[in-house]
Amino acid sequence: MPTSTLQPQGDFPPVSFARRLAAVFYDALLCTALLIVTAGVYKLVQMAFIGEARMRQLTEAGALDGDPLLSTLLLFALFGFFAKFWTHGGQTLGMQAWGVRVQNADGSAISLWQALLRFMVAIASWLCLGLGFFWALFDKHQRTWHDLYSNTQLVRVPKARK
Repeated sequence: MPTSTLQPQGDFPPVSFARRLAAVFYDALLCTALLIVTAGVYKLVQMAFIGEARMRQLTEAGALDGDPLLSTLLLFALFGFFAKFWTHGGQTLGMQAWGVRVQNADGSAISLWQALLRFMVAIASWLCLGLGFFWALFDKHQRTWHDLYSNTQLVRVPKARK
């Protein structure tokens, strides 16, 4: 499947570490809201199946703590958020606000496979206390582990003129 060329086109500089973190912070706020809504809908559906009284009993007993189905659903919701934005336009809402775009070296949109690799390695980067993100401070092209592993790059795009 051919990838689409992103607009605007051009040879853009790599994004700075500070701008990258600002976009991450902005997206973290959006993802928190997404996770709250997803978990709320899941709990409402769960309550519809088992009833409010039984749900209260299970909650008080701690039986619903660490629900693997909910954890999986939340992981899929997060991946869906990032995959949709990264593969269609190259920018999440936080990236749009900070003028950051993820792309291939030729300026084309990344594939779903690259989005999955970015997502999984970014999680590993956070689990390593952010080391994968701090790698950008030492890389001459300011790439993180997930940029390197997925063969993608983050660039600074100019604001669109009206």
